Amino acid sequence: MSLLGAMPEGHQRIELWIVAGAIAAAGSAGSLSSQERRREGVPVLSDPTVLILMYFLLPVWLVAGFADWLCHRASHIESTTGAKESLIHLLMFAEVGIPLLAAMFLDVNALVIAIMIVTFFIHEATAMWDVRYATTARTVTPIEQHVHSFLEMIPLMGLVSVVSLHWGQFLALFGAGQETAHLDIAWKSQQLPVSYILCVMAVILLFELLPYLEEFVRGLRANAGRLIPAKARRNDPGQTTLR
Repeated sequence: MSLLGAMPEGHQRIELWIVAGAIAAAGSAGSLSSQERRREGVPVLSDPTVLILMYFLLPVWLVAGFADWLCHRASHIESTTGAKESLIHLLMFAEVGIPLLAAMFLDVNALVIAIMIVTFFIHEATAMWDVRYATTARTVTPIEQHVHSFLEMIPLMGLVSVVSLHWGQFLALFGAGQETAHLDIAWKSQQLPVSYILCVMAVILLFELLPYLEEFVRGLRANAGRLIPAKARRNDPGQTTLR
């Protein structure tokens, strides 16, 4: 016999009302928009989606970025596709970096979401250009291709996660929903922890920006300052695991 079955009928009704009220309260809390959460004083870090973005998606993207640099180095990018491909990599770094910095420091509204959407498609087009050029003189191994799959999909996952957190502003961007599209630039009212920001910036500098700058300089030095090595001009992929 259940616990409710053992209670008097009046107590059962009271118990059911308490359970129903708790479920309704939980549902309303989960449906709060980002603006409503701020007004209600709900901490940003209490949202599971925010935690997934901070401690899963971003770290995986950083690891994949460094792994891609290792793949380039293993295939001797400096003597195959040279500084031109490294320049494309730096361009893609900027295309991802702009929405990343916006998400970390700015209040996410319709304008920021629009910037994220545009830069995502620009990044995808640049990635196609990168692979098209790389295969003219460098062997893109299966491992590197698999790394590329992470580098392409993680920005999309991040974009979708941000949209889910700010659904009202996403709809407002297209003239739908009940919110008004905000197109101003403002700092986050609840900033991320300073320790987290410093850690992320240090990792980006040491394992992303500096390695790819080194790759670019290495390519210029290997080809007397030219962006495109002779091997790339001949469209000769060959065996690029050997010099």
